Amino acid sequence: MIQRIQTIYLLFVVLISGLLPFWVNLWSDANGAEVYASNEILISVAFYGSAVLALIGILLFKKRKNQFVINRLNLLLNLFLLGFFVYRSLNLSGDTSVSEKGIGMLIPVISIVFLVLANRAIKKDEDLVKSVDRLR
Repeated sequence: MIQRIQTIYLLFVVLISGLLPFWVNLWSDANGAEVYASNEILISVAFYGSAVLALIGILLFKKRKNQFVINRLNLLLNLFLLGFFVYRSLNLSGDTSVSEKGIGMLIPVISIVFLVLANRAIKKDEDLVKSVDRLR
């Protein structure tokens, strides 16, 4: 399980989605108050959901097809988060005080990159198993 590279990628997704949004600010509002994932219930549930799906993906190491599907669902969840952050950053008020984007808005992008890398490694393992089965 741990010797496979997709497990390492999924572990990075668990750590990035489960811990980082609660330490790094997502954005600062017009008053200068920093907004974290713990301040927004929907965002925190989505980040926790992403971490849980990645953890389930790690535990499904014997069932590569199911692991691939779980990672695809996690990818969709992270795309939803990214879309929400893009909508939030483009939906700024017309006042003179403009809210600032935080580095936490890039967390779904980093998670998406690691999930794509994990899916590639899972696909490579599946192709290797199929090629060995053909030789029997």
